[in-house]
Amino acid sequence: MAPGLDEYRNIAPKGTVDFLYRLSEQVAGRSFVHVSAGRYGGGMAEVLRRLVPMMNTLGIDARWEVLAGDQEFAQATKRLMNALQGQDEQLTEQMQSVYLKINQRTAQTLNLDADLVMVHDPPPAALIEHRKGGTWFWRCYLDIAKPRQESWSFLRRFIVGYDAAVFSLPGFAHRLPIPQFLISPSIDPLSTKNRELTRVETNQILLRLGIPRDKPILLQLARFEWSKDPIGVVKAYRLVKKHHDCRLVLAGSGVTHDSEGEAVLAQVLEAAGSDPDIHVLQLPPEADLEINALQRAATIVFQKSIREGFNVAVAEAMWKGRPVIGSIAGGIAAQIVDGVTGHTVHSVEGMAFRTRLLLNNPSLMQRMGGAGREHVRRNFLVTRHLSDFLTLMKLFEKR
Repeated sequence: MAPGLDEYRNIAPKGTVDFLYRLSEQVAGRSFVHVSAGRYGGGMAEVLRRLVPMMNTLGIDARWEVLAGDQEFAQATKRLMNALQGQDEQLTEQMQSVYLKINQRTAQTLNLDADLVMVHDPPPAALIEHRKGGTWFWRCYLDIAKPRQESWSFLRRFIVGYDAAVFSLPGFAHRLPIPQFLISPSIDPLSTKNRELTRVETNQILLRLGIPRDKPILLQLARFEWSKDPIGVVKAYRLVKKHHDCRLVLAGSGVTHDSEGEAVLAQVLEAAGSDPDIHVLQLPPEADLEINALQRAATIVFQKSIREGFNVAVAEAMWKGRPVIGSIAGGIAAQIVDGVTGHTVHSVEGMAFRTRLLLNNPSLMQRMGGAGREHVRRNFLVTRHLSDFLTLMKLFEKR
């Protein structure tokens, strides 16, 4: 069960909860349905699991519908999203046919009757062709600034049919003939992944994962994909290791039935070699408690992606008071205040250099950790996200 809104009074900025109650009075009784490709995996699913119950407690008829695809549809949408993010891939005619068929079938089985309908990311985007009423938003979390033109043209024909589009960053948006809004993703400070843990709890989880806490821990939490550059992280660690005795933890979800993940994991294991201070973890689905403990145990958190969406793992780490060193890809640089909550870097050498500086200055790490937590409190909590959704409902109530 999601926490009640009053539980955030001592966490969110002062006055936030009272403001949300007043704002919700303006839209109470209206209906808001979210549609996505799944209920698990990724920051979007995590925050919807919190936002939808919270909206219901405020008198809004909120629902979350899920598109039911098959393996063929999953392969098609993965290729579509890769192409939209600039990879040299494109949909075949067969894949386009599968995509349209699943969207059409979903439109016939789901209840999409609501005052506002928010369709999340590309997989269910074609549902707009089957709308019967209400105001429809397309919500995009991906960095589609430089997509493959064929794939963007395929998707764009659906997007222009929406009443508005919502992006995470200005750089992710495109020129469209419909209104566009910016809403940053968020984290829930009371979720299993972000709630406070005692030192005993953290130590027990680290012990179970086989990670000793006898030296500084450098951590990257990310799927095993080329775009997350885990090999670059290993190289940065090796440069740091010449000057500081530390550990590296590379943790990501399992790679079963994922050819790219299997290939990347194999290269990571090869790069790690026999180094006992490199720990490569395949976490089970929804390993929220383990992720929480790893982030709290880390001395410094890395996020060295080459291509990225928003990636709330940065905000999660900062909420736990950890300095983050990340690339400038996607939303990473939008979350890190360079030199205040962590550092943004452009290279392996830059990451290693900033890591050494922080390891040599524990008081600076502590100040950065405190600044990062306050930065997240003001900008990236679920309460702010709820305010954004309620504002959209108010803005479009008479359209």
